[in-house]
Amino acid sequence: MNGVVIGSRPYPLSPKQPALWKGTTASNTQHSPSSIRTRNCPRIRALSLEEIPPNALRRERDPNWWGGFSLGVDLGMSRTGLAVSKGFSFRPLTVLELRGQKLELRLLEIAEQQDVDEFIIGLPKSRDGKETEQSNKVRSIAGRFAVRAAERGWRVYLLDEHGTSTEAMSLMIDQGLSKSARQGRIDAYAAVMVLERYFELSGQGIELVLPKQLELQEKLRIGPPRDLDF
Repeated sequence: MNGVVIGSRPYPLSPKQPALWKGTTASNTQHSPSSIRTRNCPRIRALSLEEIPPNALRRERDPNWWGGFSLGVDLGMSRTGLAVSKGFSFRPLTVLELRGQKLELRLLEIAEQQDVDEFIIGLPKSRDGKETEQSNKVRSIAGRFAVRAAERGWRVYLLDEHGTSTEAMSLMIDQGLSKSARQGRIDAYAAVMVLERYFELSGQGIELVLPKQLELQEKLRIGPPRDLDF
């Protein structure tokens, strides 16, 4: 994994934060800066979610805030569903049948087209909230992708996606989609449910995937270039 994950819990949190070893998760580093170190490197200061709050939290604090948009990602080993949030509306985008570098580059292209500045990636967990082998695979992919995203000032988050496929199926049935249409779009609708959960929770429970490179952390702190015409 090429990124360090900064975990989150409901606000506020203790100002004292534990040190992290490379590739581990801190579950209480939401507001206060955390420390990250490797065995052969000095301790460095990591970003916190307070320094770069997710869009859902920004909108909760200021309903009139309009910034970047969010891309929901239902990441699969063969199919990846995408959905976009603009304002408080969510809509399915597409389903990609790509893997590896081709998938990452396509995600960046779509993010550019949709004016996205953050990615909300669903993290598969079991019914009792435990992580699985699939969770590890998603974390690994998210860690690599977070490096590419940070080069553009874009953030990558992980959010528990348990139950979103079932919710997506119910939503499509309610909308009257045919069985064949549901089969082809369920991944995109699952990404919609990831976004809905993210905004319903106002960003609580997410994990920021943070690149280890200090220059990329600084790009995340600064954020993407502002669109003067927006």
